Amino acid sequence: MRRRNVIAGAASALAVAPQAAHAQSAALPVIGFLISSTEEQTRPNVAGFRRGLKETGFVEGDNVVIDFRRAEGEYQRLSAMAAELVRRPVSLIAAQAPPAALAAKAATSTIPIVFVVGIDPIEAGLVSSLGRPGGNATGMTLMSTALAQKRLDMLRELSPQAKVIAMLVNPVSPDAGLEVMLVRAAAQSLAIQLETVEVRDMDGMSDAFAAIAARRPDALLVGTDSFLQSRRRDVCARALALKVPAIYPFRNYAEAGGLISYGTNIPNAYRQAGIYAGRILKGERPENLPVIEPISFEMVINLKAARALGLDIPVSTHVRADEVIE
Repeated sequence: MRRRNVIAGAASALAVAPQAAHAQSAALPVIGFLISSTEEQTRPNVAGFRRGLKETGFVEGDNVVIDFRRAEGEYQRLSAMAAELVRRPVSLIAAQAPPAALAAKAATSTIPIVFVVGIDPIEAGLVSSLGRPGGNATGMTLMSTALAQKRLDMLRELSPQAKVIAMLVNPVSPDAGLEVMLVRAAAQSLAIQLETVEVRDMDGMSDAFAAIAARRPDALLVGTDSFLQSRRRDVCARALALKVPAIYPFRNYAEAGGLISYGTNIPNAYRQAGIYAGRILKGERPENLPVIEPISFEMVINLKAARALGLDIPVSTHVRADEVIE
């Protein structure tokens, strides 16, 4: 009789154990990570986000769960993905790039949102001010669109006689209009003719570069859109094949074979986003956390690309580089 009771008790304990484990897992806060682009593209950024979370005491799989949703450049999928995260519901949404941030903002006015975007978040309607965001969203602005003048100046250093510059842009991107406007204004101040070339998807890449070749620009500026970044190896290879000096917004382009990049250190921005996410999970309100702006930018030069273009990098540009890829 005692043996049967022991067996029954053990069986009862085994039945309860999975339920307890499930209840413990269910009690963990869940971060919905809404990503505009691909897993491969955002891997270093996600690593930075996890570092920031860890600095605030949160470790994925230990005391926090991260639910990833990736649109892989198909921005039209983001609204449905954001709605899924809201229905789950999640404790917080981390949003990568403007399309994801805007989709998250449209999906909820109550769940906290931490974004990393390359546009002015006030202009985009994500926050009411940088110092006091005032709603359910805050985060980091890479200010990459505001760097148009600097990038054009660098192209002029590399190609002093440049009169016509092509700009590769994805018109589907929410920040495309503002970015083109800023680049056009900067080009006019330098007496440069700007020719915009649009590419919406991989099928249009060949046509876009055929259009660039037909216009025979002196240089190329690549926009900040996530789709372009996800295809950066192809973009860099095509630019080199056309023998066109090109400048890119982020260092991973130079690492992928592009001539020169100038912009914010993105993994560090995601680390800051992870810190903000951890602080919010601990009880702070996004409306009281100011949007963080970058205080430094990095220039990366790829000398192999320069040699392929037959280009001599000016000493003044070389010495200012944060990294030179041999």
